Amino acid sequence: MIKDQWIMGIETSCDETAVAIIKNGREIVANVVASQIESHKRFGGVVPEIASRHHVEQITIVTEEALKQANISFAEIDAIAVTEGPGLVGALLIGVNAAKALAFAENKPLVPVHHIAGHIYANRLVTEMKFPLLALVVSGGHTELVYMKEHGHFEVIGETRDDAAGEAYDKVARTLNMPYPGGPHIDRLAQSGNPTINLPRAWLEEGSYDFSFSGLKSAVINTVHNAEQRGEVIAPEDLAASFQESVIEVLVTKTERAVTEYGVEQVLVAGGVAANKGLRQALEKVFSKNPGIELVIPPLSLCTDNAAMIAAAGSVMFEKGIRANLTLNANPGLDIELYN
Repeated sequence: MIKDQWIMGIETSCDETAVAIIKNGREIVANVVASQIESHKRFGGVVPEIASRHHVEQITIVTEEALKQANISFAEIDAIAVTEGPGLVGALLIGVNAAKALAFAENKPLVPVHHIAGHIYANRLVTEMKFPLLALVVSGGHTELVYMKEHGHFEVIGETRDDAAGEAYDKVARTLNMPYPGGPHIDRLAQSGNPTINLPRAWLEEGSYDFSFSGLKSAVINTVHNAEQRGEVIAPEDLAASFQESVIEVLVTKTERAVTEYGVEQVLVAGGVAANKGLRQALEKVFSKNPGIELVIPPLSLCTDNAAMIAAAGSVMFEKGIRANLTLNANPGLDIELYN
């Protein structure tokens, strides 16, 4: 009889304190998340010092709750996986040090995990991954196209050169006086609007899979300011729809082109912006015409930061023999290709 594998995941890269326990790399038995959105909302964004303090307050409580939900003891845990980076350095340090303390006290292997690898592996909690595959990562801090030929191998073929998609959403929402986080508000507003305002698409040089949303963000802000100076009123739902259409067209077009060039069997969508209804619908429309490509989009609960995804990625890293010792430190600028 093959022994079940139990991996604990710890995630504190930004403003969620999360601990999860995964069975055999794919089954969630506990996934506890303590969100800080209400604390940061009045500042219009995440305040690193406040985030770190909340992590200190919550990490022990969340860990105990995860063990309680899973109904297992530390003795049964095979390894502890933790987000090493990227992220806010103060926030990352809380999770890394908690993981090191637990690994030392319980004599468990410590497995470092890249935050974006976690987002990609959230999809393995939905269905098994089929290689070669392409992951479209869209979040507040990242917009990337990642090619994977096998488990644990990451090749970044395109990335943002300035603002990430989620960052642009939040800044546009702020321009429209919407609360933080702005992405979901823009998405909802866009559903009731018409994309009647001409906004730019940054395609960059021919053949590039990189992204740029800084110019689009600036164009939206300028459109709003120019209208105010002329005393004109722009329907916010139309502006939201026009902005969203511009973002989605670039994301989907480059993803579709990369799928053809790299000959992949599966497309995974990952990151907080994967929860965007407009993006989901556009991707489903495109890939429904190509039955040879499987499109996988995780449920909303696995799009935003959580520890189940870190445990899922950690399970693969654990099986590959990747370990960290007690000198492990937070690495806010960690490169995902270092894991290859």
